Amino acid sequence: MFLVFLRPKTILPNSMKKEDEIIEEQAEEKDELYEHFRFVADPGTELIRMDRYLTNLMANTSRNRIQQAAKAECILVNGKPEKSNYRVHPNDVITILLPHPPRDFEIKPEDIPLDVPYEDDDLIIVNKPAGMVVHPAFGNYEGTLVNALTFRFLNQKDKEGNELKPLLLHRIDKNTSGILVVAKSEIAQIKLAANFFDHSIDRKYRALVWGDFKEDEGTIVGNVGRDPRNRLVMTVFPEGDAGKHAVTHYRVIERFGYVTLIECQLETGRTHQIRVHMKHIGHPLFNDEAYGGDQIIKGTTFSKYKQFITNCFKAMPRQALHAKSLGFTHPVTGKYMLFDSEMPADFAEVLDKWRNYAKHKEYVEDDE
Repeated sequence: MFLVFLRPKTILPNSMKKEDEIIEEQAEEKDELYEHFRFVADPGTELIRMDRYLTNLMANTSRNRIQQAAKAECILVNGKPEKSNYRVHPNDVITILLPHPPRDFEIKPEDIPLDVPYEDDDLIIVNKPAGMVVHPAFGNYEGTLVNALTFRFLNQKDKEGNELKPLLLHRIDKNTSGILVVAKSEIAQIKLAANFFDHSIDRKYRALVWGDFKEDEGTIVGNVGRDPRNRLVMTVFPEGDAGKHAVTHYRVIERFGYVTLIECQLETGRTHQIRVHMKHIGHPLFNDEAYGGDQIIKGTTFSKYKQFITNCFKAMPRQALHAKSLGFTHPVTGKYMLFDSEMPADFAEVLDKWRNYAKHKEYVEDDE
């Protein structure tokens, strides 16, 4: 097991954008950075190499990319991994997992400082600050993590001798801080994408949410998808109704009466999953503008309390969510690696404020 502890440097914008601008930027992000394909060979299919067969079927997918997927055991024929030279037979069922191809537009390299606790020939770990977008998209073509990594990789070659490029596997929201893994080789990207797909990646977050919990731990199960009334945010649908299956496990870390610090472990990785799941059970994230957490939901009516909340919001002008740790099996060495980060400065400051408040205030049930 590989364990790294790091202290992130919090970078916040000088002025927060309006809610509609923030949500519009976030809405451009896909909740999954990989695609799952399934093909059934026709009864009259002639024997043909699998890499040629799939290249003919899949537009904009190179034969080399197919071969790399087979090498990573991400292509199954009738449920069994096969090499790229396997001869496809009639009625064969072929499933394949591939990361999304890169965007068509050119990415501008930018010299942006990054907090990198670990890097090797196959992957890089980044501790993303709050305020940084992961990938260029509508309204954010510069200043992103990918722009910074593209600059970092300038004039470097991958194992195949090609120009080195950052290969994304997952994202975290612009105003969420924390740990990300980015692949540097295609084989690493494909293997890690398979781990994300089968939920074998260990991802834990820290979140400060409104309200107290009756239990010390729990699980939220609810399909997550675009809200039909507002396509710029997500919502939870009844099981099997719409959206995509989503599971979030949580446990209480620290109670402050009106708010609670919790740890969330993702079993799935949907857009805004923790934020929308917590809102769904009546515990929106503290200062989460998109999901109603930027209002006083629990507490007293006293003006001193209102000023205290205002001070907390100023100290951390974003949703209280941090991707604290990430654990996975290295795609090449096979060793388990675990990366853990300390809480960023703004989050730590707000927690200290609540600890101090909780020590000197009594919580009266009638006030809630």
